[in-house]
Parts: sequence; C-alpha cells; structure tokens
Amino acid sequence: MNILDPQGPIGAADKTILIDSIAIMLVIVLPTIAAIFAFAFWFRQSNPRAVYRPDWAHSGRIELVVWSIPTLTVILLGGVAWIGAHQLDPAAPVAGTGSPVRIQVVSLDWKWLFIYPDQRVATVNTLTVPVGAPLQFELTSSSVMNVFFVPQLGSMIYTMNGMVTRLNLRADQEGDYQGLSAHFSGDGFPDMLFDVHVIPTLGFADWVTNTARSDKILNADSYNKLAQQSIETTKTSYRLADPELFGKIGSQKIPPGPGPQLTTDLAKPDSGVSNAR
Repeated sequence: MNILDPQGPIGAADKTILIDSIAIMLVIVLPTIAAIFAFAFWFRQSNPRAVYRPDWAHSGRIELVVWSIPTLTVILLGGVAWIGAHQLDPAAPVAGTGSPVRIQVVSLDWKWLFIYPDQRVATVNTLTVPVGAPLQFELTSSSVMNVFFVPQLGSMIYTMNGMVTRLNLRADQEGDYQGLSAHFSGDGFPDMLFDVHVIPTLGFADWVTNTARSDKILNADSYNKLAQQSIETTKTSYRLADPELFGKIGSQKIPPGPGPQLTTDLAKPDSGVSNAR
C-alpha cells in the first residue's frame, strides 16, 4: 500500500500533488527552524555584539517578511489543491485501452462487495480488473459511511447509504495490490481489507468465465445475509442473478443493513452502576 509507488495515472498525479505540497511547506518550515537556532545562537548571553533593545516595538520590514511568506505559502498550496481537485475529479473519465469495465462497490460490515453487472458476477473482498482498461466504479454503502481506497491506484472516496458516488481509475501494471477501508466503522474495521488483482485482458475474460461457474448466486436474499455484521476470511465468488441489485441497494429499495454492533461487552456501560445512579 505504498502511495509513493503508484501503478496508474491517478495515483501518479496524487503522488505529484503530495510531493509538491510537502516541498511548498518545507519552504517556510526549514527557514523557520534555521532562524530559531540562528536567533538562539546570536542572542546568547556570551555574545557581546548582540544588542539589547528593551524599547523596541515595531518593524515594518519584519512584519512584511513575517506575513508575506505564509501568505505566499497558502496561495501556492491553495493553487495546487484547487488545480488538482479539478483535474482529478473522481467522476472525470480516464482514458485507457480496451473496453471500460463497470464495477459496483458496496461497503458492508465489515467487508467489500464488488458487482460486475455486465459480466453478471460478483466477489467479496477481492477485486479483479484488466490492465490498462478504464475502470468505472459506482459506490454505495449498506449501512454506515465508509471510504474506498486503493493507495497505489489513487483517489480515496466515500461510500454512503442511499447515495451513489462515482470514481474512475486505471491500473497500468499487472500485479497484486491492496485496498482498504479508510474510515473507522466499528470493531471489524482493521480487517476490512481487499485484494486487487490486475491481470491481462485475455486473462480477465477467462476469470469472468470461471467465476460465472460459481455455485453461489447473489440475489436479494443472499445479499441480506451478506449484509449482516461479520468478518469474511474467504474470498467468495457469486453468479449475479439480479443485474439491478446495486440500484436497489443504492435507492434503498433493499433496506439498509443493521450497521455495526458491539461484539464484546467491554465498551457497554455497567447496567448495575447506571441503575444505582
């Protein structure tokens, strides 16, 4: 999950913004640190050349320096953020090779469901995509707010119940990467990870064919069972029985999941103490 080793154009652009922002901030941080040591050295008690001016009150030149440097820093950082926010709009199309792949993402408690409506398959906690193809994500949540993030591909984005967000990415190198939830959502949050497999285009077609042979079917009933709070240790695959399932989840035609519940009594208040009070 190395954000400084991007494997796609969005991740590379995010890396550039991160490095540029750090460089701009260091322009004010490093001179400030150097000035602290310089002032401490110059105005040490043993330096007879340091002038003590108890009546000194104001210097326009010092005020100009003190305010101009942070002002320019804020302007530069704001410019980088503004330009980057527009150029990297999550919903903006990303060019690529081959046909775009639509992937519908549902954040569950505490797992990820990936639906491929055009291929009529679905997976849990594993995302398989063809290298170089435009990836068109539609994202929602089964219950609480969450955040979808593949650090090496870039652009984390929120998932919210009753709302569909869009994200376009592309993976330029074959390999296995890691995705995660970047928003705390209860006890199982640390295990809410998913694998990302970037494979050749022909290999993706074979993967779809093999996945479609699964004996498990994803429909409203199996989805409601999947939406129950649990940590999935297996990477389950499904045949998609209802291509409109994601739309029903996003529009809340399928009721939201129950949401995270405490898995232990450690965080629950002591009922005996509460009653005594």
